[in-house]
Amino acid sequence: MSLNHDDSQDAPQPKAKGKIAQRRVARSLAMQALYQWQMAGQSLNEIEAQFRVDNDFSGVDGAYFHEILTGVARQKPELDEAFTPFLSIPLDELDPVELAILRLSAWELKDRVDVPYKVVINEGIELAKVFGATDGHKFVNGVLDKLAPVLRAAEVKANKR
Repeated sequence: MSLNHDDSQDAPQPKAKGKIAQRRVARSLAMQALYQWQMAGQSLNEIEAQFRVDNDFSGVDGAYFHEILTGVARQKPELDEAFTPFLSIPLDELDPVELAILRLSAWELKDRVDVPYKVVINEGIELAKVFGATDGHKFVNGVLDKLAPVLRAAEVKANKR
C-alpha cells in the first residue's frame, strides 16, 4: 500500500474519538453480535472473533464490547426476568433487535452503575432508532423508563429531586 493512499474514500465511518464515542460504537457492535447470537445460536466466542476480524476495532472500546457480550450471555435469564413485567407483549414475540437492545440496556443498568441511567436509556433509544422497527425506539424507551427505577432506585430518586 502506498503511503500517499487516501483512506477517506474507503472509510465507511469516521473513527470514534474519546471514551464516550468508543463505547457507543462498542454498544452498536455488541447489539449486532447479540442479535446474531440470538438468531444463529453460534457460540459467543465465535461471534466475537468474527466481529473483531470483520470490523475495524481501532475506534471501539473492545474491552467494553467483550464485557457486554459475556455479561448479557451470563445473565440472560435474570435480565429477561427484570424487564419482562414491563413488556406489552410476550417475550418470545419481541422483535429480535429490540430484545437484543433491551438485554444490553438491562445489563448496563444492572452491572454498570458508572454509566448514568439516563445515558443507558438514551443509548438504547438511539440503537433502536438505527436498527429497530419504525416505532421500536418508543417501545424500548417505555420499557427502560420503567426498568430504571427498579434497577437504579437511588439514582432515579436522587435525579427527581
